[in-house]
Amino acid sequence: MTLYPKLITDALATVTYAGTKKNLIESEMLADQPKIDGMNVEVILLFPRETDPFLKSTVKAAEAAIHYHISPEVNVTIKTEFKSAPRPEDDKLLPEVKNIIAVSSGKGGVGKSTVSANLAISLARLGYSVGLLDTDIFGPSMPKMFQVEDVRPYAVEKEGRQLIVPVEQYGVKLLSIGFFVNKDTATLWRGGMACSALKQLIADADWGALDFLILDTPPGTSDIHLSLLQTLSITGAVIVSTPQQVALADARKGIDMYTNDKVNVPILGLIENMAWFTPAEHPDEKYFIFGKEGCKNLAEEMNVPLLAQIPLVQSICDNGDAGTPAALDVASPTGQAFIALAQSVVTVTNRRNAEQAKTQRVQTH
Repeated sequence: MTLYPKLITDALATVTYAGTKKNLIESEMLADQPKIDGMNVEVILLFPRETDPFLKSTVKAAEAAIHYHISPEVNVTIKTEFKSAPRPEDDKLLPEVKNIIAVSSGKGGVGKSTVSANLAISLARLGYSVGLLDTDIFGPSMPKMFQVEDVRPYAVEKEGRQLIVPVEQYGVKLLSIGFFVNKDTATLWRGGMACSALKQLIADADWGALDFLILDTPPGTSDIHLSLLQTLSITGAVIVSTPQQVALADARKGIDMYTNDKVNVPILGLIENMAWFTPAEHPDEKYFIFGKEGCKNLAEEMNVPLLAQIPLVQSICDNGDAGTPAALDVASPTGQAFIALAQSVVTVTNRRNAEQAKTQRVQTH
């Protein structure tokens, strides 16, 4: 039996590539003419990226098609190439980002995302280059808080790779899964899918040079947190809590997650949110409706700094809902509170970097 290239290409034309719903030839996935040496055939298939989910099944289908349409006696070798350069290894991700700060909480509803947004804006107001990654895959809130819900990021080609360009607003580079899903539809994904999407927002984005990358993490301790710890060398974590005891109990769990022997991410400090309520018409009055100084006491107990006590002021909530975070008004008392928080974060981060070695990623086994 004599083999010739058209025989091979006709067989490959019977294989559909799931990524385009077209056959391999129509999808222009044959990188070169098949190489034939007697009954030995070598085919090079071109895929969009190294992480293509259809790669293995397509290669098997191509080999089977040649055996079925030509002969099972053909020795088939299928090699793969990729249109884009491979993603860097985790140790080489974000080489131009100086500090990665995780903003975390043991439970939901303590204002962690509000603090993350205002901290990022305040750092930018202090002159630092800042990125903010909304890592809450199932409840993204940053697009709304930054008034960019209708914006859709685009991709650019850089060093042979297609990279997502973060949305820029208020001096902050921003990415969130909320840009890519319907804001009115629940995201029904298993943990693996969520972690894969998160990895793309980190590794396949053009973050560029940043002084600070703020991670707004989901509440609790979950797959997302573990994925972050395995992917990034996190400089340190700040824990957000309200003063009430039920929130403080969960804050302890958040602290334990980062200080666990297998994780060893430094706790930069605690932030007491909703520390007291101040009516707008009586700015000098304080009502401790969630308890008094609970987070301050926890900080002393855990021997970590209390970075800020943020009051419960209606304008903070209203501004967040309107997409104009309170930190934008640096002359207001709440704006000043977040500027002071940002300055504290800079101070503790510089101290941490001077006194401690770089955090090592959590290794998987």
